[in-house]
Amino acid sequence: MERVQVKFNKIMQSKAYTCLVFGTESKQFAIYTEPSVGKNLQMLLAEEPHPRPYTHDLMNLAYKGLDVKVLQILINRLEDSTYFARLFLQKQEGEMLHILEIDARPSDCITLALSHNAPIYCNKDILLQAVPFED
Repeated sequence: MERVQVKFNKIMQSKAYTCLVFGTESKQFAIYTEPSVGKNLQMLLAEEPHPRPYTHDLMNLAYKGLDVKVLQILINRLEDSTYFARLFLQKQEGEMLHILEIDARPSDCITLALSHNAPIYCNKDILLQAVPFED
């Protein structure tokens, strides 16, 4: 299955939902999620301090402690306007390189990818199916 690297372009927040916009030079698409996810992502992007660790902070601390690298994320499925994603983690143990693939919500994957500067990919067929986002 062919993969296309997509770029996170922007986040738009309302009281009812968060819109995350991704795309290539030729097409943009949106993933909608809960407002709290958008608020957390905005705080991460703005590097705002928060009083207690959020879930992505906890995951990042665990990855650091276990010497695990966020390798990439893949938006791999679209069903009834709901996107699905896979998180790829990497751990080197001596001569062995372990790659772990985990099913996760795109919003969680995207937060982790952005905090680790990891690439975001989309299956080409999903990109073709996605409703174009117009500014």
